Amino acid sequence: MTRVAVFGAGSWGTAFSMVLADAGHEVTIWGRRQDLCDAINDRHENPDYLPGVELPATVTATSDPSRAAEEAALVVLAVPSQTLRASLQDWAGVLPREAVLLSLMKGVELGSLKRMSEVIAEVAGAGAERIAVLSGPNLAREIAAREPAASVVACADEAVAAQLREWIHGPNFRPYSTADVVGCELGGAYKNVIALAVGMAVGLGFGDNTTASVITRGLAEIARLAVRLGADPLTLMGLAGLGDLVATCSSPLSRNRSFGEKLGRGMTAAEITASTRQVAEGVKSCGSLLALAERNGIYAPVVEAVNAVVEGQLTTEDMMASFLSRETKHERD
Repeated sequence: MTRVAVFGAGSWGTAFSMVLADAGHEVTIWGRRQDLCDAINDRHENPDYLPGVELPATVTATSDPSRAAEEAALVVLAVPSQTLRASLQDWAGVLPREAVLLSLMKGVELGSLKRMSEVIAEVAGAGAERIAVLSGPNLAREIAAREPAASVVACADEAVAAQLREWIHGPNFRPYSTADVVGCELGGAYKNVIALAVGMAVGLGFGDNTTASVITRGLAEIARLAVRLGADPLTLMGLAGLGDLVATCSSPLSRNRSFGEKLGRGMTAAEITASTRQVAEGVKSCGSLLALAERNGIYAPVVEAVNAVVEGQLTTEDMMASFLSRETKHERD
């Protein structure tokens, strides 16, 4: 049994805590709100994010970051990507110096355009051999229901990735490992934006031909940027690329797909955000991903159009029309 700290009491952090507990570990969740921590400890349930799901007895919660991190060999970070820097600045002093830091977050920081592993390295002062990321088709509600799933854990140090692979392997969760941190992170962040576009198409009443076209062209866009930044193109064909993209774009459980559907039906981004406590990461990351693509000279029509819709500069109808009216070209271009 290994002591694991999970910083983040949302749906994904809580569901992954169940994966860790099922793999034989003792897990402490850090949550911002004491009342939610009390519910996890007293009722073995996260009523705000996974109501009705019974948590294992080896999962507890605290609002004290030092208590959560105490003696942890693994620290899992599962907070909204745009809050990571500020949160880590508060936690850096209590994180065990030898612990591996595993990011579950899928985003690119606004302003700096840094991936989450880069933010962790900068703020926590950890070397690349201590920073890992997890990405794959892992919808939190299905993970919490213990439905079979697979994922990829990436670390620059392949021995650490292999160790993590063994630590999180459980009866219903099969991890693979890779050294391609860039590919895993960009695949995970970018697919949220493509899911917004797919959701908009569904909200407009379009069917499978349209959504399959958006998914496929979205994958090409992801690959262009990721490969330019050093990713292995095969990573984008795997669980952290195509697998995650298909799950996020196809499932009504996906926050980003659902957010996009509401945009397609005529709601504004501000109205949708005000109506839910869940974070659709693509809404925050589309601007930073567009800026990252422009910085690297990458043609990114999907993320450009999605960002324009989120910013209120383009309607969803005009977005779909813009995709069809662009100049025809060879598919590889």
